[in-house]
Amino acid sequence: MATLSDITVSASINSLSAFLFLVAFAILRLQPMNDRVYFPKWYLKGIRENPSTSGPLVKHYVNLDVRMYLRLLNWIPAALKMPQLELIEHAGLDSAVYIRIYLLGLKIFVPIALLAFGVLLPVNYTGGNFSIMSLKMKDITFGQIDKFSISNVPPASKRLAAHIIMAYVFTFWTCYILYKEYKIVTDMRLNFLASQKRRPDQFTVIVRNVPSDADESVSEHVEHFFRVNHPGQYLTHKVVYNANKLAKMVDKKKDLHNRLIYYTNKYERRPSKRPTTKTGFWGLWGKKIDAINYYTEEIDKLGREEVAERERVIGDPEAVVPAAFVSFRSRWGAAVCAQTQQTRNPTRWLTDWAPEPRDVYWKNLAIPFVELNVRKLVMAVALFGLIFSFMIPITIVQTLANIESIEKVLPFLKPIVEKGSTKSFIQGFLPGIVLKIFLLVLPMILMEMSKIEGYVAVSDLEAKSAAKLYLFLLVNVFLGSIVTGTALQQLKEFLNKSASEIPKTVGVSVPMKATFFITYIMVDGWAGIAAEVLRLFPLIMYHLKNIFLVKTDKDRDEAMDPGSLLWPITEPRLQLYFLLGLVYSTVTPILLPFIIIFFAFAYLIFRHQIINVYHQKYESAASFWPDVNRRIIIGLIISQLSLLGLLSTKQAANSTPVLLALPVLTFAFHKFCKNRFESAFRKFPLQDAMIKDTLERATEPQLNLKEYLKDAYTHPVFKGGEVELMDIDEVDECHVVATKRSSRKGSQAGTSDGCPEDRTGIYAV
Repeated sequence: MATLSDITVSASINSLSAFLFLVAFAILRLQPMNDRVYFPKWYLKGIRENPSTSGPLVKHYVNLDVRMYLRLLNWIPAALKMPQLELIEHAGLDSAVYIRIYLLGLKIFVPIALLAFGVLLPVNYTGGNFSIMSLKMKDITFGQIDKFSISNVPPASKRLAAHIIMAYVFTFWTCYILYKEYKIVTDMRLNFLASQKRRPDQFTVIVRNVPSDADESVSEHVEHFFRVNHPGQYLTHKVVYNANKLAKMVDKKKDLHNRLIYYTNKYERRPSKRPTTKTGFWGLWGKKIDAINYYTEEIDKLGREEVAERERVIGDPEAVVPAAFVSFRSRWGAAVCAQTQQTRNPTRWLTDWAPEPRDVYWKNLAIPFVELNVRKLVMAVALFGLIFSFMIPITIVQTLANIESIEKVLPFLKPIVEKGSTKSFIQGFLPGIVLKIFLLVLPMILMEMSKIEGYVAVSDLEAKSAAKLYLFLLVNVFLGSIVTGTALQQLKEFLNKSASEIPKTVGVSVPMKATFFITYIMVDGWAGIAAEVLRLFPLIMYHLKNIFLVKTDKDRDEAMDPGSLLWPITEPRLQLYFLLGLVYSTVTPILLPFIIIFFAFAYLIFRHQIINVYHQKYESAASFWPDVNRRIIIGLIISQLSLLGLLSTKQAANSTPVLLALPVLTFAFHKFCKNRFESAFRKFPLQDAMIKDTLERATEPQLNLKEYLKDAYTHPVFKGGEVELMDIDEVDECHVVATKRSSRKGSQAGTSDGCPEDRTGIYAV
């Protein structure tokens, strides 16, 4: 069990690491050669230019102004200075709401920590239960920090009433703050949508599972359906092509072009020697040839194949996917279509709001709709297996977290691990860093699983990946650490005691895992966050690209890697801290200051990154907030149930009915918030849509909406190509819709009137 000195060692190592990262960042950001690494957002906006390069050559790379180094910390007030409205305008609502999650953590846990330290800490520390337990259970292990936990309170003690009362206070406070924040974010979202500039996704829906028709192509079928069923509102559409092979060609051509630039630059620096490469994998083996000629020929060859493939895709009816992006004359028309069922058969003509163009994940649009449920089922089974397969490294980490456990299982290591410095390092620092390493590769695996499931928007992929990672952290990092650690730590007690005594041992041991989570918070939440602002990997990659690939200012802009918030990683990590804070607030409140430091530090770091670095791939108008709120509620319920389980081991049966009311009340609060606010994040009010349409018609009467939407939802590989996609002509509102369909019951032969009174019997659904 980690002692106070072990925690001190861990705090020292991680604080020093964070300090060194911040000092390195403060110095590196001042150097002219790093300006595009630490301020890429301003370059992308066209506001910032390259630092002045007049004077000696060394000034092109190094800042020689001593006065700048005297103000190393001026980035901190600059990060906090920008007001919220300006931040939304500068970085978008997603970014502004994201950093509010850190403020939410401070709003919840600072008052809770003050109450817990004022009430529960003295109650726990003076409980004296460990003195009694050590006489009866000689093999039980505990540290100085564990005396601050509820485990130090004797069974059936009246002191437990303080924990019950504080559980109610903490629950009501958390729910109050969650309600206020939900209301604030909802208002921010509605105001943002009302004031938002015109975007293609405001007028467009995506329709999937278009039924096949023997007489019409997919494009003709889509046009026919929407002209008839949305008369006066339908404007145009773009069918979806399976261009995945073409997209791979484009990516390969770009890679070959980068290689050609590299060898061309190399030759220009040394004209006396032509660069060579090998024809094998990555140029590592094979026949040695002239690199410039080889890559020039490969690019030309691939270019011809690309043109042929593009022509094949456009000319092949089989390449058309039964899906389309359908645009309307107004936001109101798009809202009606996106939020209603189109036919009697709810599995066909499925419509939803289209993602904004940069949010579309084009590759998955080619997946047949009938496969999606099967894919999701397979990935659910795979996720189940992945979660439980990771129990093995979690068990190893928990063994490292307890010297006593190592000595019990592997007694021959006792002389080594008992050394003072070794013991403090193993218990205070090693478990957290090992767990962090195990978790590094996990988000990439979960993102690939989400892609296999077939979601067609990057935002959906990130949301689903975040949900998977949250479940993983909940089961493995939280529950797995507690259960696995307890089983190892009390192995002898479990073997020697009767089954009825095991719950008591578990009840005593669960709060003791706070020391492990404290070390994890310091590794991940202190040093890890400081490493985020240093941007060491983007820094190295930028300079490598700058040396080998950059020839023009455009190349230099492309070499920048501003990155983004990485929602699938950062949000689940945030939720783990909320969970730990809520669970341990009544059990071991000594953990709370470490979580508060994380929220405050991360708020500062990510605010700076959002202002100066990150460039978001899409804007969802904070549609993720219901997920954030729901996961905090889940953490709150888990904290209540864990306290209920702990008290049941302390002969406090009378408290069970009192505590059972808390999860019920919390769930009722969740349902209330869901009914009150969530619709604002899932649907667009028709009233707001009509208001925006009316204002737009009044202020821009000459707007050519069709021209504005013309290429918005064209697949990126077709933009600027030699072969143009066919366009849909605009027609008047109530017209005769030409159709190739043969005469059918309930419809006119050869034509179908687009007016509302003649729509029945046209489509077999």
